[in-house]
Amino acid sequence: MPQAALGPHVQEALIDIVRRAGEAILEIYQSDFAVTAKDDDSPLTQADLAAHRIIVAGLEALEPRLPIISEESRPPPFSERAAWPRYWLVDPLDGTKEFVSRNGEFTVNIALIEGHEAVAGVVGVPAQNRVFVGDVVAGTAFQVGPEGTEPLRGRPMADDRELVVVASRSHGGARLERYLEDMGRVWSRVSRTPVGSSLKLCILAEGRADLYPRLGPTSEWDIGAAHAVLRAAGGDLWAADGSPLQYNRKEAFLNPEFIAAADGRYPWRDRLPVVPEVEG
Repeated sequence: MPQAALGPHVQEALIDIVRRAGEAILEIYQSDFAVTAKDDDSPLTQADLAAHRIIVAGLEALEPRLPIISEESRPPPFSERAAWPRYWLVDPLDGTKEFVSRNGEFTVNIALIEGHEAVAGVVGVPAQNRVFVGDVVAGTAFQVGPEGTEPLRGRPMADDRELVVVASRSHGGARLERYLEDMGRVWSRVSRTPVGSSLKLCILAEGRADLYPRLGPTSEWDIGAAHAVLRAAGGDLWAADGSPLQYNRKEAFLNPEFIAAADGRYPWRDRLPVVPEVEG
């Protein structure tokens, strides 16, 4: 049985790829860049495409036989990719709205998916000069930043402690507000921190928050890498109906609504209120 999803050489190579993609993003970030719209009306910049090209070239050189799914490429049909045992799942720039608004909360994401699970992930935060790394098989997670390399571990939760929730800076809505109100009836103290992109999952992994409820659409590439970082740091993530969240199980790449937690051992399912139903 393997003792790690990524060998040391591959891990270091992925960190380098993410850093180089981040440098290309920052070069455009500091310029007067243009924004266009994709078919689904989500924003697209030259930074997305530049990072995509760097990542794909790097991964193809690193593991030539391993397939790649990137948000910025056309994926093969499900009938073909359903047979893949392993593949790279990439979001070259998650948080394009944060990029456009210049708040720095955007990320570069590379995940290794094996057996429908995110088993390893590397998440770069270019504006903060940080890279988060998680290997679920080895059970190790760390971040590399200006202060050096630091281990990651989600903080333990307790019934009588304040619940710190991270929520999307760009997506929310009435259902999320009702859900947070319901949490306030279970925990006497609930605080909320708005954060953009997959950085929310990394904040859970480094112990700065407890819970991230996502009541809205995301795609598999949005969360794959940070999902692995969170799991490797002792956290957990599950669909809002309580089922495991898996990858490459269907034609569409849309995720179900989900809950992510820093402490994977805490009995969240017994304590959390029921997610409000969609109206209409």
